[in-house]
Amino acid sequence: MLNKYARALFTKIFTPVARLFLKLGISPDVVTIVGTLGVCVGALAFYPRHEFFWGTIVITAFVFSDTVDGVMARMSHRSGKWGAYLDSTLDRVGDSAIFGGLVLWYAGGGDDFLMAGLALACLILGSVVSYAKARAEGLGFTANVGIAERADRLVATLVTTGLVGLGLPEVVLTIVLALLLIASFVTVLQRMLLVRQQALGQVS
Repeated sequence: MLNKYARALFTKIFTPVARLFLKLGISPDVVTIVGTLGVCVGALAFYPRHEFFWGTIVITAFVFSDTVDGVMARMSHRSGKWGAYLDSTLDRVGDSAIFGGLVLWYAGGGDDFLMAGLALACLILGSVVSYAKARAEGLGFTANVGIAERADRLVATLVTTGLVGLGLPEVVLTIVLALLLIASFVTVLQRMLLVRQQALGQVS
């Protein structure tokens, strides 16, 4: 949902940044890699120490590289399969770091195995959501459906985690992770059913 309505807005906001980076000779691939490294540092250096607010600030500062590199690629006419592949692959790395950081805290110093389990389930199902679409497209089908796309999952997780770092009751994060788990599971089912429908349609 957020992909659909927010992409145009963020593209407009970050176009001047993309133009500046190109003038400095920075390539879209460099922005993609540096952005992913920043997200991983923010998640794995801060979240396992229960520094949720500052971790979220660092992650947010780098997570928009996903928009900037795309704008840069289009402006420099470098949009292509390699850039799309690199971007999608490193997105999985960044997402895993975010939920992995939560798992590390709750399985360690946080001593809350329910929360650790929820975060781990969100990590796994988030990867399956992406894989279900990628694999479908690799087989010539489409699977662009679902109630829990990447942007939705990231915003919900980062906003709630950051607010918990400022004193929001932790039970709110528990509820958000549980809802994300359910939404991700439903999204996987939606994509599988859509691909099944297409596959059976080809047979008939």
